[in-house]
Amino acid sequence: MDQISLEGVELLPDSLPVKQLFVLLHGVGSRPSDLLPLANRLRAAFPNAAYLLLQGTSPFDGGGSGRQWFSISGVTEENRKSRVAAAMSGLHAKVKQAQDRFNVLQSDTALIGFSQGAIMALEFSVAHDGGVGRVLAFSGRFAQLPERAPELTTLHLLHGENDPVIPAMHAQAAFERLLELGGDATLDLASSVGHEIHAALADRAINRLQTCVPLRSWKKALDSA
Repeated sequence: MDQISLEGVELLPDSLPVKQLFVLLHGVGSRPSDLLPLANRLRAAFPNAAYLLLQGTSPFDGGGSGRQWFSISGVTEENRKSRVAAAMSGLHAKVKQAQDRFNVLQSDTALIGFSQGAIMALEFSVAHDGGVGRVLAFSGRFAQLPERAPELTTLHLLHGENDPVIPAMHAQAAFERLLELGGDATLDLASSVGHEIHAALADRAINRLQTCVPLRSWKKALDSA
C-alpha cells in the first residue's frame, strides 16, 4: 500500500517480505513527491522492495513549500561539511528505523539522492560506512572530498556533463579520490544533460544495481580461494 505522511512518501510492495529497501533524498527546495518518477522506474525493476521518499530536515529558507536538508544561505566550501554533519544524525536514525521496520539488512539497502540529497547520501557513506550497501548520487558532490573511502558501501556517481548547478567536475573529482583511496565506485556521465535525473541516468543506475558486483564481494571470494 502506498502512503503519504509528514515524513514523506512510502511505496510498498504488494506482498511481503520486503527484500530490499530504497531510501530517496530530494534536492534543496523540493519535495519527496518530486522523486516519484525515479522511484516508479526503480519499482518496475525491483518490485519486491520498499521505497521511502524522505522529507528534508527543515522548510526551505529560500521560500516556497519545499524542504531542505541544510541551509544553502551563506553556504561556503568551509561551512558546508558542518551543515551536512548537523543533519546527518537524523537521517541515519530514519534509515536505521526503516531497516528495522522492514527487517532489511544494511547490505540490501540503497540510499539514493539528487543534488543536495546526493550530498547527504555521499557523506552518509563516509560517516556511516556499511550503514547501507549502495549509494547512488545524481548530480551531487561530497561536501568535502573524503580522506578515507567507505569499505562496506559501493558508490555510484551519475551526473550530467552540462550541469550548471553542481558541475560534473565534482563527480569526477570524487570518483578519482575514491579510486586513489581504494574505494568501490563507478562514474557515469551523460552528455548534453544538465541538473536533472535524466532517463538515461536513471536507466544506467538500474543497470549498475543489477549488474555491478561490489568490490568487497570480489575480495571475499578471492580470500576464500
